[in-house]
Amino acid sequence: AFADIFNKTFLSEDPYFFGIWDKEHSKVLGTLALMRNDRQNGVIEVGYVIYSQQLKKSIQATEAQYLLAKYVFEILGYRRYEWKCDSLNEPSKLAAQRLGFEYEGTFRQAVVYKNRNRDTSWFSMLDCEWERNKKRLEKWLSLDNFDQDGKQLLSLNNLNRI
Repeated sequence: AFADIFNKTFLSEDPYFFGIWDKEHSKVLGTLALMRNDRQNGVIEVGYVIYSQQLKKSIQATEAQYLLAKYVFEILGYRRYEWKCDSLNEPSKLAAQRLGFEYEGTFRQAVVYKNRNRDTSWFSMLDCEWERNKKRLEKWLSLDNFDQDGKQLLSLNNLNRI
C-alpha cells in the first residue's frame, strides 16, 4: 500500500516532489513540490511544504527555498512563482514574505478544507524581482552572516530593507 502511495505521490510530475536531504545525518528532513505547472504561461507554484522539527526555522529550510526559486527562474525560465496558503496559517504567510514573495490578496472561500470554508492567501515572486531576492538570499546564506554558533548576524527580514 505504501509503494502505491509513494508512486502516485512522489513520482508524479505535477506536483513534482523534492526531498530536503541532510547530508550530515543521511536522512530526509522535509519535502516541497512544484505544482500547478503552467508551462505555456511560465507560472508555477511551490506547495506540499513539509518540514521536520529539525528543519523548521533552519538555514537549510531557507536554502531549500532559495534553490527551488533559483531552479524555477534560472533553469525552467518561468516568469511567475506562486505561494498559496490557508489565510489562517501565519507562519506560512510570514515565510513567504521573508523569502521575497509579495502578497497579492486573499481568495475568499477558495476551497472547502476540513469541513470549513478556507480563505487562501496568494503571494508571488516575478522574474523581474528574482535578481534582487537572489542577492538577499545569497547574502543571508553566506557563511559571513553567521557566528561560530550558527546564529545569524543579519535577519533576512532586515535584508529586505537594504
